[in-house]
Amino acid sequence: MFSVTCVAPVNIALIKYWGKRHEELILPVNDSISMTLSTDELCAKTTVTASESFERNRMWLNGEEVPFEEGSRLQRCLKEVHRLAVANGSQKVPPTWKLHIASVNNFPTAAGLASSAAGYACLVYSLSRLYDIPLSEELTTVARQGSGSACRSLYGGFVQWHRGALDDGSDSVARQIAPSDHWPNMHVLILVVNDARKKTASTRGMQQAVKTSQLIKHRVEQVVPDRITRLREAIASHDFQAFAEITMKDSNQFHAVALDTYPPCVYMNDVSHRIVSFVHDYNDRMGSYHAAYTFDAGPNACLYVLAEHVPHLLSAIQKVFPNDLADGDTYLRGLPIPKVQMLSAAIGFTGCSC
Repeated sequence: MFSVTCVAPVNIALIKYWGKRHEELILPVNDSISMTLSTDELCAKTTVTASESFERNRMWLNGEEVPFEEGSRLQRCLKEVHRLAVANGSQKVPPTWKLHIASVNNFPTAAGLASSAAGYACLVYSLSRLYDIPLSEELTTVARQGSGSACRSLYGGFVQWHRGALDDGSDSVARQIAPSDHWPNMHVLILVVNDARKKTASTRGMQQAVKTSQLIKHRVEQVVPDRITRLREAIASHDFQAFAEITMKDSNQFHAVALDTYPPCVYMNDVSHRIVSFVHDYNDRMGSYHAAYTFDAGPNACLYVLAEHVPHLLSAIQKVFPNDLADGDTYLRGLPIPKVQMLSAAIGFTGCSC
């Protein structure tokens, strides 16, 4: 019996991946860039055990057994890992041995917080450790076939997933563009508006967008290439002003594509839109970009903010979005944040109940 346990991080896209040019291989219609978060707070944890005595492959997600069906993305990843193991001459675990896989997320699943990306990245990396396969660009193509964004979670820091041009997807890989210590004072506040499963799954939403949206064609051909270049420059030079504007504009356009889809896909809710308005109002009053929002396919907001601005921003959020659970142990999780005294007269925000 051999067993491996690994953890993998969540990544949040800055330039969004939305739409596939090949469904089975999960090849995107455009490049994307993400920032990988710390595993200290948000992560997937997977244990893979191989044994000669196991009669069949089995998997559990958050304690519940899930199907291990032939032709599934799970089977596809396992098949690709076996192929790489043979190519690398790995003989540690016989490929005929069956596997038991147990995976848990410490954050909501299917709520627009990139749970599938972390989960499949963790699965593929755990399998690679089990079969002694080194981390490589080729391994990112395996993670991509489980969940597209998973390829970005194999690296820390800032990561670009390249669209590629080849039909077999071998050049659609993830590459790190800056390590995790490149921008050490960059922080993320995740505002969980609703942790319920989203109404329209990402896979279905992408399929409909590619079929029906006119805006997605303009986005892919005219908008994303320029944004990729400018965002890479902003990251390289620690230019938060450029970073913030590109990130928010791309989030807005992604959700515009979702609404341009027919029938429309609605991922944000009223509270999400209030957060958008709050961030713009806050930045106006601060005189420059102090916070940048982005929303994946769900109502929950990710706010990028430099470390020196976190306490003040959080104080403003708690004033504008009061909550009866604000003093509880589960309301605020993450790095310890010093409290600041906010003068409402100076800021002038109006509170609302959410």
